[in-house]
Amino acid sequence: MHRLKTNCRVNINKGIELILIISLLSACNSDNTGSKPAANSVASDSIALSKWLGGEAETGFERAINPRNFSFPEDHGSHDSFKIEWWYITGNLNTKPAGKEFGYQVTFFRIGLSPAVTPESVKNSSSWSTQDIWMAHIALSDMSAGKHYYDERLSRGSAGLAGIQKHPFKVWLEDWQILGINRDENKGEFPWKVAIKNKDFSLDVTMSPVKPVVLQGKNGLSQKSKAIGNASYYYSFTRLKTEGKLSVQNHQYTITGWSWLDREWSTSALGKEQAGWNWFSLQLEDGTDLMYYQLHNKDGSINPLSSGKWVDKDGAYIPLEEHEVKLKPLKYWHSPTGKKYVIEWQMTLAEKQISWRIKAMLDDQEMVTTVRYWEGAVRVFDTTSGKAIGKGYLEMTGY
Repeated sequence: MHRLKTNCRVNINKGIELILIISLLSACNSDNTGSKPAANSVASDSIALSKWLGGEAETGFERAINPRNFSFPEDHGSHDSFKIEWWYITGNLNTKPAGKEFGYQVTFFRIGLSPAVTPESVKNSSSWSTQDIWMAHIALSDMSAGKHYYDERLSRGSAGLAGIQKHPFKVWLEDWQILGINRDENKGEFPWKVAIKNKDFSLDVTMSPVKPVVLQGKNGLSQKSKAIGNASYYYSFTRLKTEGKLSVQNHQYTITGWSWLDREWSTSALGKEQAGWNWFSLQLEDGTDLMYYQLHNKDGSINPLSSGKWVDKDGAYIPLEEHEVKLKPLKYWHSPTGKKYVIEWQMTLAEKQISWRIKAMLDDQEMVTTVRYWEGAVRVFDTTSGKAIGKGYLEMTGY
């Protein structure tokens, strides 16, 4: 089993909220430029993602309460009046012509420290002052080698270290970046380029959607718990054609495949009774895509606000509610961190007369980072025939 040590680059600015910094950086060494301890040793210091996205809203930040009019490409940019948002890309790739399989994840998180920005405060601030902390996660699952590599960075959103810009479009943390290409003044229009690199692997790919945007929840307002405002604005591009170059342990590959983009922003999400979620993004060979998140409560029950979307091959989509989707755990994997995760599921959509088996392509795809979760590539099988019919990604928290 391979576990990659993660680098934890942190820059602490005077005036940053101490509690947030302590919690976000609890897995880092006291030396801000040092490396995180080996992944197995930081499990007790990692934060459960469900706690990080809890339902307590801070005064001054906007909350997701009412439906909004989405505007593209503007909404690919930041929403600074909200506490947290992310740009989340996952995908399954194949080499040409060897046929090796890889899964990957690239995620940028913006965490707001203060909702108030005034001309006077900007005028009096130094170049190191910031309103945001940025966190980025990257991961690669090498199926033939049976290895899962991952890395993490944390930085203030100032002095050019991390941030987002609209003209031309770019989201970055140091030299990890998502950027618009082919236009000098790209404002977020596709195609996008993803460029990341660490000591074990590098990825340089371009991607363009083959289906229109999907507004998750009710017209993009995704309610996560019953309290008003415990929601996010959420949209997806469920199928992006992806191609480029991949390097793993100094082996170079030309790769192609499909990616999935999720964009969310909110200030509070989960309620006190909720423990976390199981999130599925599935891309089937017939062109169908499915997103479903199952919210689970601390008492083990399934929250009725679990929901998703069924997206047909032409991009039309319909909602999926909790009573329409049944998930049955079939197999567990026990992590060295002491956590356990379901690595094989049966998903049943009775009204569509569909039953699938969803199986992790590697058991160990755990992210033992500042926030701890399991995120990895999966394969989809038809339960009746046993035939492989698609691939996707699975995220699990709160166990």
